[in-house]
Amino acid sequence: MNLHLKTSFLVLSMLAALLAGAQNKISFTEYDLDNGLHVILHQDNSTPIVAVTISYHVGSKNENPERTGFAHFFEHLMFEGSQNIERGEFDKIAMNAGAALNANTSFDRTFYYLLLPSNQLELGLWMESERLVHLRIDSLGVETQRSVVKEERKQSYDNRPYGTLMEKTFSSAFKEHPYRWMPIGSAESINNATLEEFMEFHSIFYVPNNATLSIAGDINIEQTKQLVQKYFGDIPRGTKPIYRPSIVEPAQIAEVRDTVFDNIQLPAVIQAYHIPAKGTPDYYALSMLTTLLSDGESSRMNKAIVDKQQKAMFVGAFPFALEDPGLFMVFGIVNSGVTPDDLENAINEEIAKAQTEELTDREFEKLRNKMENDFVSSNSTMAGIAESLSDYHMYFGDANLINTEIDRYMAVTKADIKRVAKQYLTKENRVVLYFLPKQSL
Repeated sequence: MNLHLKTSFLVLSMLAALLAGAQNKISFTEYDLDNGLHVILHQDNSTPIVAVTISYHVGSKNENPERTGFAHFFEHLMFEGSQNIERGEFDKIAMNAGAALNANTSFDRTFYYLLLPSNQLELGLWMESERLVHLRIDSLGVETQRSVVKEERKQSYDNRPYGTLMEKTFSSAFKEHPYRWMPIGSAESINNATLEEFMEFHSIFYVPNNATLSIAGDINIEQTKQLVQKYFGDIPRGTKPIYRPSIVEPAQIAEVRDTVFDNIQLPAVIQAYHIPAKGTPDYYALSMLTTLLSDGESSRMNKAIVDKQQKAMFVGAFPFALEDPGLFMVFGIVNSGVTPDDLENAINEEIAKAQTEELTDREFEKLRNKMENDFVSSNSTMAGIAESLSDYHMYFGDANLINTEIDRYMAVTKADIKRVAKQYLTKENRVVLYFLPKQSL
């Protein structure tokens, strides 16, 4: 190929890449209503589907330590009905319209979504506005959901093997910050809470000025703006102070170790290291480090500890992406005949390699490709796009991170990954838990 052809090919390749990037860019419109509700709209008319989502900036970290589990409790209560939707009818109305619906609660926020045929957009907006302004909070609903939440806790935490693992890890790692309790809260708190306390919590946090309405899919922007104004514009702005914890967890200066006896067959080893909040430069390097260590069969820990040494049935590393500083967690279940000490030593060896050895070019390229693929995949559905837009606005005040956050991952170098491993994955900065079978007592 002559120089001219080479140059032409290079130019055409660059143009193709630029055009592909432009096509993949997610466009959106955002604005605030007078009552403080933040609205984000993304139009994609490729399929007749629309995601109507609403996020409330309230999670378990906004709770009173004596009344934990309220945010999660409202995740359930918000489906009870409203002034104009009879008890138990919310799900039926949605499903009769061909919708899928659900919600989830985290340490930092509560998220609700309706995925509807696009000709049912107005119905979805009416339903979300109904439970924002006219939620049914009465003794019957509270008692019903009180029982549901307590049963959920029993099934998901108390009676499930390794079910209390997360709860024990966070309570061991955090002594001051409200991340020390899980979103499920305690059964005692939910038992003792009064109807008036639930109503007060709702009046503080479930208000337009603490919410983001994010809609993505087969819509017309101007028509959707009119519908949003119709159903949400007259909802009163909240007037009570919205509690945002300013507590800073003191730096951990010594390793914390503990043993938990549980209804399990095989022991487990947990390591949890304190790390910065999501959105910080080091968070991206740490997130890539967890992918390097444990994401997929060819990851370092899986190849070394599961396949080669056969010391674990499973081992994984996970960064908890939290609004305030969170945890980098390593979790492994031992193979039969292997001791927790053996597994912990094997984990420590892989961490030490990450701290002292350079990534190969092949590893680094594979890691970057994985991050790009995961980023694109997370925004491949209308529900995913709506949630991402909402989260980026809520946590960072910048919804356009849906298009640019990948650049922060791509800016991470091999040296950054090695540095954060040395800086944060230290003995004095970690909690180590052994989960052992009760019969070994």
